Amino acid sequence: MVFKRRKKLPWWKATLRFFWPKSGWSRAFQYVKHRVRRLPDPPHRIARGIFAGVFVTFSPFFGFHFFLAAGLAWIMRGNIVASLLATFVGNPLTFLAIGASSLQTGYYILGIRNVPEFQEHGTLGTKFVDAGRDLKDNIWALFTDARADWTRLEIFYDEVFFPYMVGGIIPGLIAGGVAYYLSLPVIQAYQNRRKGRLAKKIAALKEKAAEKAASKVKKTSKDNGVSGGS
Repeated sequence: MVFKRRKKLPWWKATLRFFWPKSGWSRAFQYVKHRVRRLPDPPHRIARGIFAGVFVTFSPFFGFHFFLAAGLAWIMRGNIVASLLATFVGNPLTFLAIGASSLQTGYYILGIRNVPEFQEHGTLGTKFVDAGRDLKDNIWALFTDARADWTRLEIFYDEVFFPYMVGGIIPGLIAGGVAYYLSLPVIQAYQNRRKGRLAKKIAALKEKAAEKAASKVKKTSKDNGVSGGS
């Protein structure tokens, strides 16, 4: 493959790169910011796209954030590319805070903040592992005589996925709204400065072209004068 590594990274280094890119998160953030500001669209459309991307990162639909962000941006008539870039807000450094805020908000909204049964089914990590095991076993059961059991997946849905989905709406709206109102004036200022620089550059080119044309006319007139005198 053209883009495949010649030398495969060991698993521990690949994991480290996932949580901390080679160039660092600061450089990655600067790249995303630069790309967003240079998008060829009105500021309010770009800001709407940013809202959509940030909002979607608070949903539990991991692996589908790009599609959801693009769909929401399209519905809002926002910039789709900006929405995809804004999903960068959800990264290994922020997912813990995003997940915790979404879950706790969901527990509060659903009134299941201190339900004793939650403790009986193990910790959050255990529920993830149990749900994954159920999913694997049930897929295997499709091709064997084993009996499918959805108990642990149901527990995961009731105690993790659904509270996360409901609870992510409020912090997602807040974070998306903050991102919208912070990015809008920044993008407007950047585009205005860029238009000013382009206008100055065009004016300078026009002035240079006019000077060149005047010089050419003057030279032609001078040459004609010399030819007429001789």
